[in-house]
Amino acid sequence: MKYVKIISLAIAMLFVAGPIMAQTSANAIEKYFTKYLDDERFTVVYISPKLFKMFEKLDIAGMELEDDEAEAIMDLVKDLEGLRILTAEEDAEALYKEAKSKINTKEYEVLMTVRTREGNNVEFLVKDDGGDIIKELLLLTGGGGDEFVLLSFVGNIDIKKISKLANTMEN
Repeated sequence: MKYVKIISLAIAMLFVAGPIMAQTSANAIEKYFTKYLDDERFTVVYISPKLFKMFEKLDIAGMELEDDEAEAIMDLVKDLEGLRILTAEEDAEALYKEAKSKINTKEYEVLMTVRTREGNNVEFLVKDDGGDIIKELLLLTGGGGDEFVLLSFVGNIDIKKISKLANTMEN
């Protein structure tokens, strides 16, 4: 009976800790982004969930896209929840190190990393559901180069929809 209580407590803690850990990562990116929102050194781009939802209401008939392309784009965009971009052309190494210390990159899976001879780092990281849905795509660059970039794409990005879009654009 004692083991049942311990196992039940452990399972309950996992259910409580999981959402808290997810919020911590999102909050770290949000806090980092917010910290530099009014800093003149940065170029800042934020696209809200509302704007992505407005894309669903666009009249795509007037666009110069093939019907299949337009449909594939709209199908992909409707599941996006936000985009944040920070760029700076000074202190790239310090900003990169700060971002790495503030954002728990261990919560992400590495897709690709690049390090140049000059010491510039590029990291593509992903947070997914273990299946075909990407929850966040994170790009982080900085180091020996002269530009720092933090890009966070959030939503329910379906890999199958990306493939469909790529196929329609290829045709």
